[in-house]
Amino acid sequence: MTVDVMLPYYGDVDQMKLAARSVMNQENQDWRLVVIDDGYPDPEPERWFSTITDSRVTYLKNEQNLGANGNYRKALTMVEADYVVIMGADDIMLPNYLDIVVGAFSAYPNADVVQPGVQVIDEKGIACNPLVDAVKKLYAPKTSERMELKGEAMATSLVRADWAYFPSLAWRSETMTRIGFTEGLDVVQDLALLLDIAAEGGSMIIDPTLSFLYRRHSASDSSVRAMDGRRFDEERNFFELQAKRFKDLGWNKASLAAAFHTTSRLNAGSLVLKAIARGRFDSLPRLAKHIVS
Repeated sequence: MTVDVMLPYYGDVDQMKLAARSVMNQENQDWRLVVIDDGYPDPEPERWFSTITDSRVTYLKNEQNLGANGNYRKALTMVEADYVVIMGADDIMLPNYLDIVVGAFSAYPNADVVQPGVQVIDEKGIACNPLVDAVKKLYAPKTSERMELKGEAMATSLVRADWAYFPSLAWRSETMTRIGFTEGLDVVQDLALLLDIAAEGGSMIIDPTLSFLYRRHSASDSSVRAMDGRRFDEERNFFELQAKRFKDLGWNKASLAAAFHTTSRLNAGSLVLKAIARGRFDSLPRLAKHIVS
């Protein structure tokens, strides 16, 4: 198969079924789907997948919960195809998704990752544009056709604002399995991988054609970690390391962008009033620390 779709799963069963069906309904049928259940306490996923006879679909259940980072790293050990997608278990591929990303790789044979056009949806599947996504759009490269980003330009753009949507990205398998996910990172693991690619001179293709629905909801792991401040502890430490890394490479623009991490600070600032409204006063010191440091 040309594309392995790895689906690390833990959460809403119905949304996971929608995600899996969206892979099986692709116009481009040259795929393999591997679902890795991280021990979700419900027998329905196993029962449902037992009814699917397509040999390209594999369902596995971890004996022990590995957590998001651990399950992603396990997924990489199972990649066989030329390209791989680490899809979110609550997201949806539009029928043209695989055609778009495979076409981009064909047009740019040396590219490492492809970002297709994305529409954000809410818990009910309705199109929406929350503040975080409005900011992503503001900072994302503006293009009406495929374009390539690489090296320092790619790094600078992404550390100013991580406008990429990780579950929608298609990766060159050799690159992704070689670099892998950094152990211990839960929130910025996708950005870390993209910056590792940029640092070694790799490239990213942006194709604006809408082909993926990304689900944004308040119960997500990143949203919970943001509200209690844990997300920003991880981000602050990460950006400090990236600023030093880019300085050592002589990438001054990327280093300054990482040092300031402006949109990350603004994100923390936007949560202060929400934390007060929800009585989460324990979060305020962490949020304030990230805003000023």
